[in-house]
This record gives sequence, structure tokens and C-alpha cells, in this order.
Amino acid sequence: MPSRQSCDRTADPRCLADGQYQFNTNVVFSDQGVIVARYHKQNLYFEAAFDAPPECEYVTFTTPFAGLFGVFTCFDILFRDPALTLVKDMGVRQIVYPTAWMNQLPLLAGVQFQRSFSHATGVTLLAANIRAAQYGITGSVIFTPWDSLIHHDMKGDLGKLLVRRVPVLDPAFIGDAAWPTLMPISGYPKEKLRSEEPEKMHVWPTSSFEPDDGVKYQKDPECAQEATSTTFTSIMMYDNFTLVPLRGSKGNISIFSGSVCCHLLFLRSDTHEIYALGVFNGLHVVHGTYYLEVCALVKCTGEHHSSCGEETEHARTLVDFRLTGTFTTRHVFPGILGNGMTLGIPDHSGWERGNRFYMSRTGMSAGLVTAVLYGRHYEKDNDSKFHRTLIIVHYK
Repeated sequence: MPSRQSCDRTADPRCLADGQYQFNTNVVFSDQGVIVARYHKQNLYFEAAFDAPPECEYVTFTTPFAGLFGVFTCFDILFRDPALTLVKDMGVRQIVYPTAWMNQLPLLAGVQFQRSFSHATGVTLLAANIRAAQYGITGSVIFTPWDSLIHHDMKGDLGKLLVRRVPVLDPAFIGDAAWPTLMPISGYPKEKLRSEEPEKMHVWPTSSFEPDDGVKYQKDPECAQEATSTTFTSIMMYDNFTLVPLRGSKGNISIFSGSVCCHLLFLRSDTHEIYALGVFNGLHVVHGTYYLEVCALVKCTGEHHSSCGEETEHARTLVDFRLTGTFTTRHVFPGILGNGMTLGIPDHSGWERGNRFYMSRTGMSAGLVTAVLYGRHYEKDNDSKFHRTLIIVHYK
């Protein structure tokens, strides 16, 4: 809801001429109707009517049934503050998350990145999206680190109530001794890991990949220092990615941009649909400013290179893969998106040999739309040496 807060221009240099702030506000009520928390959104997105608060707010509230919860809003999830600070520094493992998220394929559909955030950080995320399919705003979810309940409907105009029984993740509420068994990064029960997908689990070793046809994965792939004749560039979500196409039904390919090296081992069901492995290492400056290090396997929408990075929800090709990237940030969010906005989580993922992050997946039942390692280098968001000028020319 919108809220208004008076300010004093003599004491607060950020106070506007009308002597008030206008905030995009989350309000939390108890079951008795008492207001227990307020949060003012920090990272605004096309919200000219609202102000960011003078200082970032880190808001939590405690419930009698599940302990501690944190709260933030929509675009906040892409930034360190308040989202990552709540989780990493304050130990919050349960998040209430109102959002009005416009799907941005192939990398940032709402349920896609929210799944990645929940899995990578080990939190339960209760994401309530508004209903505006005409703007690509669809998809509410209940995410735990190992399963999910999703509502995604591009046709109807009605909302939907999602109900799910989820585990309590607050260590102070359940006791520290129980906490290690719930962590998604280090050996939580396999039956919980894939409870959203009934097919058999396949875990690939980190040192080698040996499917039945004998394709092998080299543990220390080195990116070529010169672009090959098959390398091309294409705009993906306003960023200029460098890509290399997949050739044949199986392969072992690499692509690099500066210090970010992406390596893919793949085995796919057919070769009719076109796929490419892409890399981006730089500052994103359209509809927000934030530094990215990304390795992405994407399905192209046509035969031309420029179609690699265009929006699509549909794919028929089943792809087994191991995707690896070298990163200068420790904040990498792995994500898998299948046909019709179905979601997957990796069979195996994590850090190996210092700065190398990987994920692997086999046996998907839906065609692969996107597999992405989405790295966020928060420290470079406001570093002026990484900023570039955006020039917009209007032709009449």
C-alpha cells in the first residue's frame, strides 16, 4: 500500500519541497489485526510516485507458529540491501514477499529468479504477485529450498489462493541442532530436494561426467583466448551477450568475457531447436543499474543469431547438462526453466576449486528453455569505473 511520512527539510537534506515522503509500503498484521511491522521499499522500479527511504530498512517480525520472518518487496530481491543482508547477516530464513513482477525472459521471469533465490540462499519465500497478465505480471509461489507450489496463468483474470504446509526454518524456533538437516547447500535429504519432481534423481560427480555414450567432462576447462568463427553477439534483456551455438547432439563448449569463463557439457534429445551458450560480464544499466556475471544456456526463438536471447516460454528439446562458470563474486543464483514456465532445481550445484561454480541436471521431463548461473556482483553496482553512458536518440 502507499504511505506518507512527514519530514523536516531543515534536518533532512533529502526531504522534498512538500515536506513529505511517499513510500511503497508493506504492512504486516497479526491475527488480532494489530500492525506488527512496516517496511518501505528500497529499490524502486518505474515508481515515480514513490521515494526510497532515507536509510535502508531491515524489517523482521516474529510469529508464534514459525518464529522469525523478514519482509521486502519485488525489485529488492536483486540487490544486497535489504534482501541479502536479512538472509546472510541477520540469519532470516523465512521471507514474506509481495511483488508486482513483470516476467523478463529468458533470465528473469518472476517465478524463475525467485526459485533461484530460495534455493541458493536456503530460505522459504512466500511470493504473492499481483494479477496483470496483460503486462506479463503472473505467477505467485510458495518456495522452500527443496520444493514449491506455483500458480502461473497467462490467460485467466482471476487470482488464486495458494496453500502449502512448509517446514519451519527459523533456527531459534526449532533449535540449532535441527538446522543442519534443513540446509539446501550441504546434504539435506534427497527425497526433500526433489519432492516437486517425482522422477529419479541423478547426481553427477564434480570430477568427471560419463554418460553412457562416453562423452567426458574435463574438470579444468580453459576458455579459448580468441573468439572462434562461431562466436557471435546478441542482445539479451538489454545486455550484449557473447554466445556460441550448440552443434550436434552432444558436446563440450566454452565462452568467455574477461574473467568470466562459461563451460558447458551437454547431451540433448534432438538438434532441431537452436540453443546457444552465452556470457555477460558487465554493468546492466536499463531499468536499473546492477553488475552482472552471467553464464546462460538459452533456447533461441529462430534460426538467426539475433533470436538468441528473445523471449519464449516453450521448448521441446530435453537437455542433460553440466554448466560451469568462473566468477569474481560469491553470489551466484542457479536456475533452470522448462517448457511452459515449469521450474527445476539442479541435481547438484556448488563451488569447486575456489572461484568455479557449477550445476548439473539430467532427466528433465520438459524441454529446456533456460539454464543460468546468475552472478550478482553487488560491490560493483555503484563503482563509477564500471559505469557507461547510455545515449538515446529519438528519430522523427
